[in-house]
This record gives sequence, C-alpha cells and structure tokens, in this order.
Amino acid sequence: MMNFVYSFFNQPAIIIGLIAFIGLVALRKPIDKILSGTFKTVVGFVILSQGGGIISSALEKLSPAFESAFQVQGVIPSNEAVIGLAETLFGAEMALIMAFGFICNILIARFTKFKYIFLTGHHVLFMSALLAAVLSTIGFRGTELVITGSLILGAVMTLSPAVVQPFYRKATGNDNIAMGHFNAISYSLSPLISKAVGNKQRSTEDIKVPKQLSFFRDNTITTAIVMIILYVVTYLFAERSVAMELSGGDNIVMYAVMQAMIFTAGFVVVLHGVRMMLAEIVPAFKGISEKIVPDATPALDVPVLFPYAPNAVLIGFMSSVVGGLMVFLILPFTPLPVIIPGLINLFFVGAGVGVLANAVGGIRGTIVGGIFNGALITFLPALMLPLLGELGFANSTFGDADFAVTGILLGQLGVLFSKAGIYGILFILALIFIVGSIIKARNNKMPEAEAK
Repeated sequence: MMNFVYSFFNQPAIIIGLIAFIGLVALRKPIDKILSGTFKTVVGFVILSQGGGIISSALEKLSPAFESAFQVQGVIPSNEAVIGLAETLFGAEMALIMAFGFICNILIARFTKFKYIFLTGHHVLFMSALLAAVLSTIGFRGTELVITGSLILGAVMTLSPAVVQPFYRKATGNDNIAMGHFNAISYSLSPLISKAVGNKQRSTEDIKVPKQLSFFRDNTITTAIVMIILYVVTYLFAERSVAMELSGGDNIVMYAVMQAMIFTAGFVVVLHGVRMMLAEIVPAFKGISEKIVPDATPALDVPVLFPYAPNAVLIGFMSSVVGGLMVFLILPFTPLPVIIPGLINLFFVGAGVGVLANAVGGIRGTIVGGIFNGALITFLPALMLPLLGELGFANSTFGDADFAVTGILLGQLGVLFSKAGIYGILFILALIFIVGSIIKARNNKMPEAEAK
C-alpha cells in the first residue's frame, strides 16, 4: 500500500490527469470529452516532462565541462541526491506525509480563502522527505510524525503559490494558474527587487533588432544561438581530457553544438507540452472550482510560465548563472561549505524568475532579479548543508530556496524549543490562514458595498 501511495504521488502526470478527469466529470461532460480531456492533459504533461528531461540531460553534459573550464570544486545542490537516501530511511513516513499532506492542501483550499491546489508531485515528494528527516531528529515518531509533517506540508503547499501569485498574475494576465514550485522565496523577492530597480515598460519581449537580424525574433533561433555560444566556449576552455570523455571521442566543437541544439529542442518541446496541457487542464479545473473547491486555482510546475515571455527565460537563466558564480567565488572566504552553482536549478528557477521579474521590471529588472536569484539559490544550500550533514546526508543538499528555508527554520526551532517550537509554528500557520481568510473576505465585500 505504501509503495502504491508513493508511486502515485511520484507520477505528477497521473495526478494532473486525475484532477482533469474529476473536473470534467463534475462538469458533467460527455464521456468522449472526459476521455479526450483527461488523456490530452496527461500526454501534454508527459511532453512537458520529457522536454524538461531533455534540457536536464543537456545541462548534465555541460556541468562537468563547466567545472573543468572554470576550475570549480565543491558540492552541487541536488534534490534527487538527498531523496535517494531519504527513501531508504523514511520511505513509509514520506509516502504517508505526501498522501495526507495533499488532503490537507485540499481541505485548506476548501475551507479558507487560500484557494491553491499544489499539483507538482515531485516537489511534494522532496518536501515530504525533508519534513520526515528534520522532524524525526526533533523527536517526532510514528503517527505524531505523519500528522505533524502532513499539516506542515499542506500549509506550505497552499502558502507557496499564494505568496507568488501577485507576480504570477502580472506575468500571465489572469489567475487561471499559479506557481507550483517550491522556490516562492526567490520567485517573490526577485520580482520585488526587479520592480524597485527596473522599468516594466521596457520588456524583454520588445527587444528591437535590425531588419537583417530579424531572425532573432524567433525564440527558438535565439535560444539555439545563445546556447551554442555557451556550450562551445565552455567545452573549449575545459581540460581536453574532460571534454573528450564527455564527447565520447567526437569532435569537441561539433559535440558542443549538438548539445546546445538538444537543449533548444527540449525547450521547444516544453513549450508545446505546456500549451497542450493548459488547453485541457484550465477548463477541466473549473469543475473542481464549481463543485468541490470553489474558486480553486491549480499550482503547476514552473515550465508552464515559460511561454509568457520566452526571451525573459533566457535572460533570467544567464543572469542567474552570473549570480551563482558570484556567490561561489565568495564562499571560500567564509566558514560555509563551497557550493557549485547547479546549472539545472539555475535554468529552471532562473527562467521562472526571468518571466516574473520582467513583468514588473522589464529588461533591467530581469537581469538584476536573475543575479539575485542565482546568488540566493547558491547561498541558501550552503546554509542548509551543515544541517543535512547532521541528519546523515553527507555532501548532499537541496537546491531550491523553500527547502533550505523550511529545513533551517524547523531545525533551529527544534534545537531551541524541541517539539514545542514545531507546535508553535503550526499555531502560527493556522493564524495566517484564519486572519488571511478574514482579510480576504472583507476585501471582497468592499467592492460589493461600493457597487450598492
């Protein structure tokens, strides 16, 4: 049973397909529309995921060359590396926390004014692993561990999209979808900085190019050219033995060019999958909103945001790399462990930050917000690594901002106040939902009163 629960929540395409199915049934659509909408939602998400996998694979080929070219050594943040050990130590607890955490998320959305349902399964898995590990060191065991972890997980699954939504709304122009990616701290702080220093009137999507270079307006071509430059330069500066090993003996330049093209193909696949999935999941989710959780909003993985500003995706990524490298150069002069900027995280989080930052700060804001994001998601894992080392996860650390902050906060509360600190944070979370719901209800009534 635990294996089934774990496997189910580790298959986000199935979760989203089930949500679409429930929504279409709730809308009383005919059977052909139900089947078509469900399968297209699943296939669209699979296309999106496969595109993300292609991008990740291409970046994995770039990372060793990057380390060699720029002589960097340290720990690369990796959620998957931590999960590998966590599954062995807390497999049953993780599965139960995931299942009941999802139920808590739905209940919070149903009975409060925070209407976000978090649908990114692998991030739910990562957060449940973190909670199981940290809470167990504080003294939580068995049923108490599962209940406490589930309540915290459900709360975080609801609050994370809520914090980002004001910026998400600016980028998409509506509230149909929300951010289901545990980097809310970066996705909210980076746009705030972007807004302060930038100018939203000068959007990344309005970049003007001479007529002779009009092909640069095609995002596919722009992405390919930028990535070719990045890959070729990195491979040429890398040690020849490293570059030859990665290329399998092929010509280094041609191999680098092909990896850049593979990255670009993955990006195009992601965009296609996003469009296909959104065409089905948004209408289907109206059934959930009308019948089960009124006004519910699906919180989906970060690539869903990419089509809204493709140029900002690339600028956000490159700026995040700069920010990550800046922190990497500073860390050796601090007592903290040295973290190598993880290109996969820098791309996906940096791309999301780019789109959000561009919506409020334009080109300049996107660059500054991206640099801040890269610095943040490289610095926070350095703070998190000692804590994970104490938990038995040697030389492994999460790569996303919310995992680091959640782990550090709960860990410190446990050290200072033991279980009482955790119960205190649950009380605070409950107050946030209660007070927030009251404020939202009053704000909703004000326009109605003015209309009368």
